[in-house]
Amino acid sequence: MTHTHSFHIPVMGIGFTIDTPIKVAQYGIDSVISLVDDILLEKLRKMYSEKFELPYQEITDKIEDFRAKRITSYLNLMSDVATEKFEDLKHVSAEKSEALFNYINLLPNGSKLKSDFEALTAKELDFSKIKNWVTTNLTMGSIDVNIMTKVDKDNYNKDEKLPTKYNDAHAALRGYANSKLNSSVVLSAGMNPRLYAYMSEFNDFFPDENGQFKKRIILKVSDYRSALIQGKFLAKKGLWVSEYRIESGLNCGGHAFATDGYLLGPVLAEFKENRNALHDAIYGVLQQELLNQNKTIPTNGLTFKITAQGGVGTDEEHAFLTNEYNLDSVGWGSPFLLVPEATTVDKTTLNQLAKAEEKDLYLSDISPLGVPFNNLRNNTKDAEKQRLIDKGRPGSSCPKKFVAMNKEFKETGVCTASREYQHFKIKALKAEDLAPEDYQNKYNKIIEKSCTCVGLGTSALLAYNLETKVEGTGVSICPGPNMAYFSKEMSLKNMTDHIYGRDNMVSRSDRPNLFIKELQIYIDFLKNKLNEARSSFTKKDEKYLSNFTKNMTAGVLYYQNLFNNSKLAFLDIKASVLNTLNESELTLNEIQLEIAQLSNKA
Repeated sequence: MTHTHSFHIPVMGIGFTIDTPIKVAQYGIDSVISLVDDILLEKLRKMYSEKFELPYQEITDKIEDFRAKRITSYLNLMSDVATEKFEDLKHVSAEKSEALFNYINLLPNGSKLKSDFEALTAKELDFSKIKNWVTTNLTMGSIDVNIMTKVDKDNYNKDEKLPTKYNDAHAALRGYANSKLNSSVVLSAGMNPRLYAYMSEFNDFFPDENGQFKKRIILKVSDYRSALIQGKFLAKKGLWVSEYRIESGLNCGGHAFATDGYLLGPVLAEFKENRNALHDAIYGVLQQELLNQNKTIPTNGLTFKITAQGGVGTDEEHAFLTNEYNLDSVGWGSPFLLVPEATTVDKTTLNQLAKAEEKDLYLSDISPLGVPFNNLRNNTKDAEKQRLIDKGRPGSSCPKKFVAMNKEFKETGVCTASREYQHFKIKALKAEDLAPEDYQNKYNKIIEKSCTCVGLGTSALLAYNLETKVEGTGVSICPGPNMAYFSKEMSLKNMTDHIYGRDNMVSRSDRPNLFIKELQIYIDFLKNKLNEARSSFTKKDEKYLSNFTKNMTAGVLYYQNLFNNSKLAFLDIKASVLNTLNESELTLNEIQLEIAQLSNKA
């Protein structure tokens, strides 16, 4: 599938891009919906059915396979509404042409589509010719979905454990596979072998003789090795990865899956250098498996896209990533949270985001998944959490239980952010009879967890004035560090003009380059890991920290060469960047020296 734009809008939270395709697909912009919360999807399906006068029949939790059926129904509605908007755009006339001109105006300068349209309309507006051209040349943005592979909780019917196919991620996959969408599923958060094997049960994921797929697989990864391992694993099931979506380990929104010190630039360079080798290694495995399964082997062969996201914030960075690393698209996430025409954020949270500075955006431990989580300080969900702590009743009532996967106290699983889990955990902590300071530190770690699986979806309910009796009104939001440099509500045109260099939405002059920002975040992350290990340093700590530092040092050397040799990009910041890189190199040398000293004492 060709891309109209050189950017895409990644999944954000649970609810912030929940209906983004309805807003932007008609303009050829690809976006991604989260499939975590089927309860939220059902509420929005009812709302949109009423808005567009479509038939609606509630899918209650009493219906067999309700989660998958809710997801299928919602995605079908998204497809129908977005397609109707796009078809309406194509039926252009003298009285009805605004949407078409919006489509064209959003395109990047230098786009062949744009220049062809301008040539077609230079002398006169012949709407019959325009209509024919539009029908032939314009495409709708892809309605993609995201499944966090590890959010795959077992489900029960009363006390009876249901078969694996009813697990949350499995049901989400089935819901997508059964939908009418011709699009992609983004698999994030690491490998889930059972889920990957389950995908091979759906014919839509297999190619036809021309190498076309009804449904494609996008693998979100943060390093080359992960792409190779997961790509081969899927190929052994007869499944082809149509896109490798590389995300910065730490300079991103949402959950932050830190690499072992591998920085974005070197990772992208490795993909660029080994693109053909990656293809050949995986395609060979796939061909054999398709043969084994007696499936169609495409006569044209198969290709894949390579895209990247995480911290990009200027048109210069966008163009550099695209050109230097031969990327097919660049993801723009957090800034779009300030674009109501593209994302769904309640007014209170939107205002908080617009005012947010660096100090308000931090890597937290609030996620029940136990993965570092980018957080907005003083968000309303954290305020709600603190009120419960102050009342002496820490923890959430856990109304949705999507991450109730901890089996420490209960075989069916509980969420570490729940009141139930925290009650048991604090009770056990009291029995340890610790010194006051040690007790307080461990207590704080227990109560820090927040109910994000509810909080990340509530914003959409508030934005549309939908009932929140079960969820409450607290909103969690997870912007990346880049949010600090965008400080006002923007239109879709503002944002696309910024991406393509026709406007500038960053008012501050002190925004660091995306590579440098990521480097600084990684150095802070490494310092924190070293600090945690100091009191009881082990051989395992030494191996991890030394390897991490070595990889980061190699990354700094790569950037020194990159910026020294750059003749066209980043010229105005070149000197300051090189100075920062030199300082970072010294810092990493000091850290490596301390690791050696701690190792000698251990």
